[in-house]
Amino acid sequence: MGAVREKMKQQMEIRGLSENTQESYLRAAAQLVKFFMVSPEQLGVEDIHAYQLHLIRERQLAAATYNVHVAALRFLYQTTLNVDWRIDAIPFSKKNKSLPVVLSPEEVLSLYDAVGNVKHKAIILTLYDTGARASEAVHLKLTDIDSKRMCVRIEQGKGRKDRYVPLSDTLLKVLRHYWSSQRRHSRTWLFPGQKPELPYNRRSLHKVIGAARTGSGIQKPVTAHILRHSFATRLLESGVDIRTIQILLGHRSLRTTSIYLHVASNYLESTLTPLDTLDLPLL
Repeated sequence: MGAVREKMKQQMEIRGLSENTQESYLRAAAQLVKFFMVSPEQLGVEDIHAYQLHLIRERQLAAATYNVHVAALRFLYQTTLNVDWRIDAIPFSKKNKSLPVVLSPEEVLSLYDAVGNVKHKAIILTLYDTGARASEAVHLKLTDIDSKRMCVRIEQGKGRKDRYVPLSDTLLKVLRHYWSSQRRHSRTWLFPGQKPELPYNRRSLHKVIGAARTGSGIQKPVTAHILRHSFATRLLESGVDIRTIQILLGHRSLRTTSIYLHVASNYLESTLTPLDTLDLPLL
């Protein structure tokens, strides 16, 4: 797939797709080739449908993951290979509408206490206190922390958009303590990897969060994105309006942000149920 892969990569770069999207699409295309052991140019619609059934029945991919594969296949065949058949012949799956899991402040504190490494403590708190995505957090630069204006600049987030989020006094203190405790510093990255010239690895971050969850005894799933959900929910429970939260999260649509209205405890507690309005005698 060498020539096709290179052409696909060039097409994605021309269209400004993010590095994460490019990696996901190339990985999905490589898995297609591995499954059939032929060049994708030799495959037709029926072959693609057979592969889609494999992803659903054999690999049992979640709808969101499955749709990433579909998006990659559509890009490969419509944009890279420019096939003469309609691209909607590769259908997406309808996503299940599920509410996000969120952590309480007490659970976040337990997560923090379960981590011994200062750097890991700092990055977990950064995720929770800024609502940054994992890829955004590991790519934070030293110059993104503005202690004079008390804000954090998240550069080129999802959709290639910059945004600012507030910097709390507590997070600033944690970051300063973390930075002063490091033996090796980076001139660029707030959270450098093993090589100071490179940012912290996202896979390593996921492992750190997984180990913290195990150490804390939290039964809920815990990921970087769940810390982002927890950030948004906590703001809503604290009285921040939904439009402001949309801006801080970098959501394109208010509809995406409004899902937190179904999760925030103050909205649930302030809503009377039918039984709350009845004067029932005790059993």
